[in-house]
Amino acid sequence: MDKKFWIAFVAVFVAGQILDFLIHGVLLTSTYAAQPMGVFRPMDQMNNMLLMVVGLIVSFFLTMIYSKNHEGKGMMEGVRFGLFVGFITATPMAYATYATSPITYSLAMQWFLYGMIKTIILGIALSMVYGKPQTA
Repeated sequence: MDKKFWIAFVAVFVAGQILDFLIHGVLLTSTYAAQPMGVFRPMDQMNNMLLMVVGLIVSFFLTMIYSKNHEGKGMMEGVRFGLFVGFITATPMAYATYATSPITYSLAMQWFLYGMIKTIILGIALSMVYGKPQTA
């Protein structure tokens, strides 16, 4: 794990935290309020430190996977990586939760769409840090 890895890891973590705040703290507030009572913990009972630890773990492994497998093809490689990760993570988060919990379909669809957008942005961030290989 070189310097570039740690820069990418920090970039993904910071971007992920900002995107999570925008998605869950701004864009979805009214959607969360429209959910059946008792589906989610009250705000004062949420464990924000645990959420941050989860963000660190996910950022570390996203960076690890990208760093070990990137081909140096630039931004479109980051978009592709983000799409793949999004389908692996956003699909079960949205639709498996919808299948097993009394959330509205609107919330499931928004989790999926925003999750895909988030992972694409994170993939782009990774591709920007790793860039294209230098030509001799």
